[in-house]
Amino acid sequence: MALRNIMNDQKDDILRKKARIVEKVDFRTRTLLEDMAETMYHSNGAGLAAPQVGVLRRVIVIDDGNGLIKLINPVIVKALGEQQEIEGCLSVPGIYGKVKRPERVIVKALDENGRPYDLEGSGLLARALCHEIDHLDGILFIDKMIPGTIIKQSDLPGV
Repeated sequence: MALRNIMNDQKDDILRKKARIVEKVDFRTRTLLEDMAETMYHSNGAGLAAPQVGVLRRVIVIDDGNGLIKLINPVIVKALGEQQEIEGCLSVPGIYGKVKRPERVIVKALDENGRPYDLEGSGLLARALCHEIDHLDGILFIDKMIPGTIIKQSDLPGV
């Protein structure tokens, strides 16, 4: 496992490109997942998408506090309800803002062994899934932020 550099300039082209489907889940894919998880934890993040570490593949990792989730080629197949919460991003450091997301989502993906599975998430997990899948399509949370809700890190309580 290795720490990867996180792209943290929102103008970086790779963050705005659409990631490619993973055709074959192999050792390289599993290594990428492990490296991404280590990088996410090291950076105190809740999720990370491959484009954020410079790899244009449809791969994400998430930990909403209930353990590590690894997804390959994730697709949201159902979205229900609505929530508006503050989000931040490892690729947009120091900026936070409210984003409208579904309250609950169902995602189809492959696991690290290439087996298909469905994942249902609500609350924070639903937000993280939507946020990271957006990264795979070149979309950043600031693109969806509710106008007037931007908060700079220096304005957060206790910082």
